Amino acid sequence: MRDALTSGRKRGANPLNLIDSLSDKQIRYLLDVWEENGRDEQLPPRGDWLVWLMLGGRGAGKTRAGAEWVRAMALGEPPFAADPVGPIALVGETLADVREVMVEGPSGVLSVHGRDKRPVWLPSRRRLEWPNGMTAHAFSSEDPESLRGPQFAAAWSDELAKWKHAEATWDMLQFGLRLGDRPRQVVTTTPRPIPLLRQLLDADGTVRTHAATYANRLNLAPGFLDRVVGRYAGTRLGRQELEGELIADRVDALWQREAIETGRVDSAPTLGRIVVAVDPPASARSGVCGIVAAGLGRDGTGYVLADATVQAARPDRWAGAALNLYRRLDADALVAEVNQGGDMVAAVIAQVDANVPVTTVRATRGKWVRAEPVAALYAQGRVRHAGTLRALEDQLCDFGPDGLSQGRSPDRLDAMVWAITALMLTRGEPRVRGV
Repeated sequence: MRDALTSGRKRGANPLNLIDSLSDKQIRYLLDVWEENGRDEQLPPRGDWLVWLMLGGRGAGKTRAGAEWVRAMALGEPPFAADPVGPIALVGETLADVREVMVEGPSGVLSVHGRDKRPVWLPSRRRLEWPNGMTAHAFSSEDPESLRGPQFAAAWSDELAKWKHAEATWDMLQFGLRLGDRPRQVVTTTPRPIPLLRQLLDADGTVRTHAATYANRLNLAPGFLDRVVGRYAGTRLGRQELEGELIADRVDALWQREAIETGRVDSAPTLGRIVVAVDPPASARSGVCGIVAAGLGRDGTGYVLADATVQAARPDRWAGAALNLYRRLDADALVAEVNQGGDMVAAVIAQVDANVPVTTVRATRGKWVRAEPVAALYAQGRVRHAGTLRALEDQLCDFGPDGLSQGRSPDRLDAMVWAITALMLTRGEPRVRGV
């Protein structure tokens, strides 16, 4: 059935025509069978994995995915399980979470069963019992020792990133997974940068799927996405809680996300001066050209307005991108670093538009030393971001004494530093070329 539908989609068939061609029995099958209903990221990955880690935003369908996997394990439903599997451990932040979310919740284990195969929930024993004899048992991260002794053939761990005693609970659970030929476990969680989650991501035998809140929009209350996404989209909290991204700051980074979030504004006030800074690539064939705009408010506060950074290609391309931003914001000047290209930078911009004033700057100190005074302005609350600038903020919070963690050039950061330096830290009149 699934192969036929997939084949139809690949041929470009209209989904409505596919549905019209199905019998009532086939339609009931589609509605009842999770393998046909679940999104790809909600279905167990193929292959010989030990841990399936499903990261997702709030309301992305993580609980449903975990509950359906437990059901398929207990009932032995191919392709998820060849034979019934049990006992199964159900581990949540608290026992109340296990009962109210994982077992009795609207997407919990009880809800995903038909009446004839539904297990019985015995709250006093914290136990599910299926008609075929399989069982599942509830445990809390508040009591890791309760996992000492029992043994299991499978486990579902929910919201692991919220667990009170994450490491201890996880360790005790692993000692208990010793039944069957190859005990497997599913972890469903909205990510937070805890050490255990990072360890799982790097571990052999872990497979990962990802689901954003928006992917489950048809099952969410009307207006939820407009109301919540409109407020949190692009912020650290939104990327974590809605998009399911694992976002971590470097301890030794010059910038921390909390400070950026605290100073963020929806839009900048009336600005006295606006500049667009350009950090050109080292060569015309490689690298990225950082292009960032910033303005100075009448109260002396700096506002980072836009990031138009482009992958370097021909010089006229990055020059055109910089000039487009300059015109869109009605900026006062372009600030361009000339270490890499010398007078070429101003010359390239002049070829595109000779009427644009270009302030040339030359780096005489290292990137960290140049960035420190600007980071200090952020710490003092004197620089704010107007809106969200995701890629730039990722670079800021990954910039340590040895540069970016992956060894890349901090092109966006450099451009921003030049812009704020020109607006707030430069004394005297800048050297201007052009009209």
